[in-house]
Amino acid sequence: MSSDVHSAYKKLVELTKDLIILQSAEAIIHWDMETMMPPRGIEQRSQQLALLSRLSHKMSTSPEIGSLLNEILNSPQYETLTEVEKRNVYLIKKNYDEQTQLPEKLVAEIARQQALTVNTWKKAKAAKSFSMLQPELEKLVELNREKAEILMRVKAVATPYDALIDIFEPKMTAAAIAPIFEQLQNGLVTLLRKIQNAPNQPNTAILKCSVPVETQRQIAKALAETMGYDVSSPTAAGRIDETEHPFTTGYYDDVRITTHYYPEEFASSIFSVLHETGHALYEQGLPREWKYQPVGASCSYGIHESQSRFVENIIGRSREFWSSFLPKLKAIAGVSLAHLELDSFVSAINEVKPSKIRVEADEVTYCLHIVIRFQIERDLFGNKIEVNQLPEIWNQKYEELLGLKIENDAEGVMQDTHWASGYYGYFPSYALGNIYSGQLLSALAKDIGDWQSQLAEGNTKNIMEWLAKNVHAYGALYDPNDLITKITGRKLDAGPYLQYLQEKYSTLYGF
Repeated sequence: MSSDVHSAYKKLVELTKDLIILQSAEAIIHWDMETMMPPRGIEQRSQQLALLSRLSHKMSTSPEIGSLLNEILNSPQYETLTEVEKRNVYLIKKNYDEQTQLPEKLVAEIARQQALTVNTWKKAKAAKSFSMLQPELEKLVELNREKAEILMRVKAVATPYDALIDIFEPKMTAAAIAPIFEQLQNGLVTLLRKIQNAPNQPNTAILKCSVPVETQRQIAKALAETMGYDVSSPTAAGRIDETEHPFTTGYYDDVRITTHYYPEEFASSIFSVLHETGHALYEQGLPREWKYQPVGASCSYGIHESQSRFVENIIGRSREFWSSFLPKLKAIAGVSLAHLELDSFVSAINEVKPSKIRVEADEVTYCLHIVIRFQIERDLFGNKIEVNQLPEIWNQKYEELLGLKIENDAEGVMQDTHWASGYYGYFPSYALGNIYSGQLLSALAKDIGDWQSQLAEGNTKNIMEWLAKNVHAYGALYDPNDLITKITGRKLDAGPYLQYLQEKYSTLYGF
């Protein structure tokens, strides 16, 4: 009998492989839409994406998958499956149960509306006009409310918003996130006050200089390859391109990152490249023996974010990293950056100052941007607010929490692509990623006691190998809270991250 359950399992995984390949192709088409597609192609692309979504939905909901799942789960030989095989069955069933309840027409309409809304968002952001975006965004939000209501019942969660969060952070709920975010917010606000009153304030004028885009491209390549992300060898599995909003996409042997170059703000692309490189290395570091299996994916968007924030901030904004990389940076940039000195540069790139723009925010205030978005999304999908109220509520929260007055919607509610892209429930993962990164650093420091001195010598290899062994190697074998507990010995806890920030910034700012 055991051969029967294993035969059914093999068929199930083969069907799922085709779905994963299709979805990986869809990801590259999205990449092309953001990087290479000519402006007139948007309507055609929206139809292509709608068709791919319908095909993906049909494959996810195939009666054959349902039949095989039923056969496997009811087999007396089910317990002969390995832990990995059982996890694959669980993940396939979770997706099957959810997708079979979503009407194909709704899935296709959401995909089509996403493409149209993102295109409108780009124009509206350039025009600084939320009223241009509002009609398309209202359609997309309404479609996703419908989706969330359906998924809430399937996932057996308390609210529609919990159903959306679960897409990005499995088993996480708004009720579980809220107190952790409150702990985080209180700690960050206290730290921010100390920093603002501290004696050592950085001189960021040294970062305001002109660096040609072509030079910045060379810097980006050097940074990525220092971290182990290959974009130039004959066996490279990555590339760096340009887009309005940096992102990473791809699968195993084809993982691509994007950035945005500002001639007068060279540091912006440095940290977006480091951030996206962290994402890319996670994708490329997943277990090769699990390729084309559900378990061979990332654990969650929050764990993904922990990898990008670790590379960007814990490594990339450290004095140790720049003590070895700054000479390389200056050699590439030549006269443009000849004036930079280590201590003043490290102080400048770690400036803490409330910012209107999330992607430009410092480590200390970044999570406050996420707290605002979490609160707004929770109310939007709790039907407590409507789309037309978003600018007013956004501006009010930024003034209350960060003391900032938003001047226009481009620097306010339209700054991110997520809502126009239909990624509702995604934002909490950013702050969760920071929290996870603090917990990972605490565990890494116990295993590699001299990690900072290694970094100062230009050695990133051992740190990246630790992340690969302790995070990447587990793929989607565990849910995020279980994974972080396995790695660090403690469940989700903002304490280690707040401690890391306290130690780092008390040294930098002298308090």
